[in-house]
Amino acid sequence: MPNICVYCGSSSGNDPSFVAAAKDLGSTIAAHGYGLVYGGANIGLMGTVAESVLASAGIVTGVMPKSLADKQIAHPGLSELIVTVSMHERKARMADLSDAFISLPGGLGTFEELFEIWTWAQLGFHQKPIAVLNVNGYYDKLIEFLEDSATKGFIKAAHQKMLLVSDSPAELIHKIESFTSPSVDKLG
Repeated sequence: MPNICVYCGSSSGNDPSFVAAAKDLGSTIAAHGYGLVYGGANIGLMGTVAESVLASAGIVTGVMPKSLADKQIAHPGLSELIVTVSMHERKARMADLSDAFISLPGGLGTFEELFEIWTWAQLGFHQKPIAVLNVNGYYDKLIEFLEDSATKGFIKAAHQKMLLVSDSPAELIHKIESFTSPSVDKLG
């Protein structure tokens, strides 16, 4: 079964639409026959998306460093929980297990994961689709900033356009399924 990795907040944010979007994304992932790979927590949007996939009879793999698992925030009902030594190992394992990546709203960790996996694609380490679910315009200013960075010559337009964006989980899955990685060399 192909897997979609979801990066998202360990909090739920202060807009109920974030939780609703996490639930919708989870059920959409399961309905399209994908498994979920995520950070393994039972809190925030992380717990919500996992619960939604599980409630839709989907498969959920959590990947969590031991230091967080020791704090007892690991989701107890996952199909599989993989405990790693470090955050670096966690992110590499999540990438290896996944066929596509989607970011829901989140904070610094979500941003860091999104940018790292996108950088790996830019460098040619993988050719997997990367997307953001733009709930209530959460990512609008980031997208605007990235477009400006491309305009100013710091991001190649082809690399900037690798980031798939939608406010609809079903449309995002469609974009992922029809994605073709650009053949643009980072240094060329």
